[in-house]
Amino acid sequence: MTITIGAVAPDFELRNQHGQTIRLRELLLRRAVLVVFVPLAFSAVCTDEVAQLNEWHDVAASAGVEIVVISVDSTATLRAWSDAEAIQLSLLSDFWPHGRTAEAFGVLLADKGFARRASFLVDQDGVVRDVIEAALGEARQFSDYEHSIVALTSGRS
Repeated sequence: MTITIGAVAPDFELRNQHGQTIRLRELLLRRAVLVVFVPLAFSAVCTDEVAQLNEWHDVAASAGVEIVVISVDSTATLRAWSDAEAIQLSLLSDFWPHGRTAEAFGVLLADKGFARRASFLVDQDGVVRDVIEAALGEARQFSDYEHSIVALTSGRS
């Protein structure tokens, strides 16, 4: 079952495309986190979505939100994807144990071996404030990210 709004996001510790260990709880010490699951690196829809998020990274950061992208691809594949597409975002490998983080968030498609196209906006307390999803083969609506982050930041005191 997919993690829902109001639930505490499961912590994770994954390696990014540069081999650095990234832990959700450590990121949350600095800012909110947009956790973006993509099915597979180099696929057309995933590449388009990540390129758009990559261009928008500075806007999100100025609103106090860090963007991380998670896929079941290996760190080597994510590094090649990052280099080929000039991606500056952290691309996190959920390769081994295969899909464990996607499974914890309830988005692993075990029969396919990859995650559904789902994103979770997690506030600094670790609470999921929004879930944005799209069907396989379809991109998430970028305006949903914008509305979600505006709602989160307008709720701050």
